[in-house]
Amino acid sequence: MDHHKYIFFFLLAILAAWVLAGCYPKRVGPEGPDGKRLTWVEMNLSQRKVFMGKEILPRAAVLFKEWRPKRFASVDCTLCHGSGVNTGNFHMPTSHLPRLSGELLLGPEFEKHPKTTRLKLDRLVPMMAETLGMKPFSIVTQTGFGCYSCHLGPSGPMFGNQVH
Repeated sequence: MDHHKYIFFFLLAILAAWVLAGCYPKRVGPEGPDGKRLTWVEMNLSQRKVFMGKEILPRAAVLFKEWRPKRFASVDCTLCHGSGVNTGNFHMPTSHLPRLSGELLLGPEFEKHPKTTRLKLDRLVPMMAETLGMKPFSIVTQTGFGCYSCHLGPSGPMFGNQVH
């Protein structure tokens, strides 16, 4: 009887690992040649631009307009990508956005801009991760979509993010 219990827990652990890790990246983009929707990584630049315009920009615009209506009355690609949009440089993370401290728990950011940091952690980052079909950042594994997917740290990209 004990043998069956171990098998049950082993299979349950495998199922949990598959559910937690096997769901990402999600297929959020247009259909690929095989008829399946593409993941963000599989999309080419043209497909990514269309996806950003249809999915990311409208959602980000609503969030920023709710937060600071006057400042973000008009939102476009330059909000995140800066003047790089004029030259076709959409690389992220980018020096256009403020550099972050590099601290895992963003202590300096919370100290200096608590409301902004909370808004981005609670609403913007989860929205972006979900829309892009990416795994949210895990402080334990230090992987996934998070603040440093867009922002550079004090000396450059952090947590495996590369300018791309």
